[in-house]
Amino acid sequence: MTAGTRAALAKRSGGESNPGCFLRGRKMRTTITGVCLYLAIVAAGIAHAGEVSKARVVLVGDSTLAPNSGYGNALCARFAPSARCLNMARSGDSSMSYREEGLWKAVLVLATKPPYTRSYVLIQFGHTDQRGKPGISTTLEQFSANLTRYVQEAREVGAQPVLVTPLTRRKFENGKVARSLEQWAEATQVAEQMQVPLLDLNRDSVNAVEGMGSTAANTLARGAPPPDVAAAALTGTTIAAPAPVGPLRDAFDYTHLGPKGAEFFAALVAQEIRGAIPALGRHIEPE
Repeated sequence: MTAGTRAALAKRSGGESNPGCFLRGRKMRTTITGVCLYLAIVAAGIAHAGEVSKARVVLVGDSTLAPNSGYGNALCARFAPSARCLNMARSGDSSMSYREEGLWKAVLVLATKPPYTRSYVLIQFGHTDQRGKPGISTTLEQFSANLTRYVQEAREVGAQPVLVTPLTRRKFENGKVARSLEQWAEATQVAEQMQVPLLDLNRDSVNAVEGMGSTAANTLARGAPPPDVAAAALTGTTIAAPAPVGPLRDAFDYTHLGPKGAEFFAALVAQEIRGAIPALGRHIEPE
């Protein structure tokens, strides 16, 4: 599939309809979340009225999956017209705040809307849960409990929950990826206990990023690395990136993704889906 085709499909996926409502100050966006979600769901239904898609895919998670900063829209673009993919991930949310701000309730409503024969809800958290933000981040025990509850409630409305381990950060120490999210990836293994599909993106992304090396990994970010950051990468040990100034889309960091990074990791997840969920994998277009 060409880049142009994927861009068109990404727009079709609904991912571009979310940022206008969601990318705001947290207090303001919490106030208007209900209205925005209602409009997003109605728009999704109207845009595809009359179409009979066999599968619906809803993406739930944080900034590494969200529009404009993660790989979610690029993943949605990989689905054929037989599946409708909607990116409902939001930057800055954890497994706790996503529920508290009303997003999860909207996802459950969306998962029950006709005419789809099966709804899949892909859930990926970890980054914001880990970051130590008061009132937003969670302990590992809370994180596991939150994922368990997501699985239970998705099942209750007839959807198929799918857990995804968190995307790696692209920080290096002596030529090796710093495995800062390993505990959160392990906590996502509640999927095995709950007998639901698990996409081990953390393992896959660590291996892939480590294989390409720190300099090549920097090209997956939203912006170019500053000269000192680029020089450090050549040694195999990264240094802290400067705090963003201005729009995040222009900043370099080791977490968020530009178009190249989004395509790269969407391909990894698509391959995981083909292996772990063949019924859904059949809706992904061939490379």
